[in-house]
Amino acid sequence: MIRGTIDANLGGNVYKQRLARRGEGKSGGFRTIVLIRFGSAAFFVHGFAKKDAANISAEDLYRFRSLAKLLLSQTDAALDLAVENGKFVEVHCGKQEVSDKNRSVRS
Repeated sequence: MIRGTIDANLGGNVYKQRLARRGEGKSGGFRTIVLIRFGSAAFFVHGFAKKDAANISAEDLYRFRSLAKLLLSQTDAALDLAVENGKFVEVHCGKQEVSDKNRSVRS
């Protein structure tokens, strides 16, 4: 997503990304909801199989946008403290550095 491959911008810093299911491709796979402030923070907040739900509801979208506003307004210090206190888990997938024009981000 950092590199610009985004399936759906749902507005309010809420994005839907399709993930392929092994052997089936993206169309029969999973959907994820990610809250992103490009260049600084991303939060994985929801995932579901397409077979379980075609999409999220308007109420869910409203809640995700409200959550994005709250989470993405936090300072780095506040987020670091939340990770230290076990409120959030910071995920590093293979500790591979991915860079965009604003900063390096571990993915």
